[in-house]
Amino acid sequence: MLLPNNLIKDLQEIKQSLDWLVIHFNTPAFIEKDPISVPHRFSKKEDIEIAAFLAATIAWGQRTTILNNANKLMGLMDNAPYDFVTGHTQKDLQRLNGFVHRTFNEVDCIFFIKSLQNIYSRHNGLEGVFNTGFHHDNTVFSALVYFRKLFFETEHQYRSEKHISDVTKGAAAKRINMFLRWMVRQDKCGVDFGIWRNIPASALMLPLDVHTANSARQLGLLVRTQNDWKAVEEIMSVLRKFDPHDPVKYDFALFGASIEKIFLK
Repeated sequence: MLLPNNLIKDLQEIKQSLDWLVIHFNTPAFIEKDPISVPHRFSKKEDIEIAAFLAATIAWGQRTTILNNANKLMGLMDNAPYDFVTGHTQKDLQRLNGFVHRTFNEVDCIFFIKSLQNIYSRHNGLEGVFNTGFHHDNTVFSALVYFRKLFFETEHQYRSEKHISDVTKGAAAKRINMFLRWMVRQDKCGVDFGIWRNIPASALMLPLDVHTANSARQLGLLVRTQNDWKAVEEIMSVLRKFDPHDPVKYDFALFGASIEKIFLK
């Protein structure tokens, strides 16, 4: 289908604006006030990915509170998340009693540590799980479905299931998609880690939240009113035209524009 010339021109102008905003926000200065600052405290691969996963898990609400609680959790794990996950005793888990971030409480936290121990002892770690799920059909959707199924194979209370999005029920899965962006994207800007090499950046999905969705709708890049998986697919169909190799880099632009109230169009 041929697009009207005026629409093509509008999209080109929007892309130019977003490209500029990516350059503006995709810098080390972005890290300090973002949950990605938590895994940036570590250098060991397994520490980075566990710290990133846990920080992403509680990444909703006020950013200051997210950072305070994520860093508190790292402290409760002796600032050695991989060693704690793989080597903790039942007594060690008692120090997590009382931990809470909004609806994520000590019951959820202790289960997450136990599930991560299962993942690293039996399933080749977080990267191994996501790689296996992705290669079912080379989509992040299949990776998220597989990960969630395996994550909850460990005994748990039903309440904990709400903390891992279920894309089969239409969830946008903002936090896990954000975690995957951190692990997969490779550039020289120093924000994302790019330590997972078997999932291509071209396959990543936007961590859609109220900020990125508001920016996308303001620009006319997203029509759907719900912030769900269909909305993620809709916005990705546009972002992949802007950059088929690294479409999720526009997360920086859309999020930053909303946070700083930049008028894009």
